[in-house]
Amino acid sequence: MNRRQALLGLVALPAVAQIASAAAAPVVVVNKTPTCGCCGLWVKHLQAAGFAVQVHDLENLSPIKERVGVPFGMGSCHTAEVGGYFIEGHVPAEDIKRLLSEKPAAKGLTVPGMPAGSPGMEVPSGRVDRYDVLLVDKEGKTSVFATHGGDKK
Repeated sequence: MNRRQALLGLVALPAVAQIASAAAAPVVVVNKTPTCGCCGLWVKHLQAAGFAVQVHDLENLSPIKERVGVPFGMGSCHTAEVGGYFIEGHVPAEDIKRLLSEKPAAKGLTVPGMPAGSPGMEVPSGRVDRYDVLLVDKEGKTSVFATHGGDKK
């Protein structure tokens, strides 16, 4: 191998690593309405975190929320599925990665509503309101999985 080939190989390494990482990351299937801007921003947040994302634009998300088991009153503007779990609302990518790593016996994660400063709901001031990411167990009961923003007490 000559010097030029060796240098080209070093330049290609980061690209190869990115391709391998993307291939290893599970695909997140996102169901959203076609007109929701914050949903599109959340998709970009997931992609920036290394997730491959498949988007389905639908007018009515209720049947999907019911099928995957999002508890009543715990919904948001989009419902995703990854690794056998649902992801409801503006859940940070780091929490999804943790869920997939720990593999708890659960249905999924939810961030009810649309908290200011959560991924996809960023505000110009940079403020992040305190919000909880909730783990929904197999019976539909919730517990705090992570807390973000505010003072996190």
